[in-house]
Amino acid sequence: MIRGRAWKFGDHIDTDVIIPARYLNTSDPGELARHCMEDADPEFAGKVRPGDIIVAGENFGCGSSREHAPIAIKAAGVACVVAKSFARIFYRNAFNTGLPIVECPRGVEAIQEGDEVEVDLEKGVVRNLTRGEEYPFVPIPPFMQELLNKGGLLEYVKERMKQ
Repeated sequence: MIRGRAWKFGDHIDTDVIIPARYLNTSDPGELARHCMEDADPEFAGKVRPGDIIVAGENFGCGSSREHAPIAIKAAGVACVVAKSFARIFYRNAFNTGLPIVECPRGVEAIQEGDEVEVDLEKGVVRNLTRGEEYPFVPIPPFMQELLNKGGLLEYVKERMKQ
């Protein structure tokens, strides 16, 4: 179960907004986290708290194919991204890096910035605790859930190689 405060963003948030290209000279998660979402909200990295949730519109993560984007989000403390839809390469990179993401258009429409939100990945429901509402989504397939539980593809493969 994931629970945190909602940070709301619009449609077509591309990877250059998530982590601007001027910071791609490092792959250090801590450094990337300090600049996460800085072009959309310059104070985001200083305000976001561990467990918080990004809520966004359509096509989240479009643009360049870079793993830096989900790494920056996760390292900033964001526990999950709920969006209307995701760019396909970002979708895959998120799971590969262990960042939970869900497509839930009804939830995105109803959730306001600052709302307390809970995401149940297994049952496929987003709960807006502030408003007392629930929004269903298609649950994450078991294999993808296993990737998240292991912390991403690398950790999953490391564990499998031990067997």
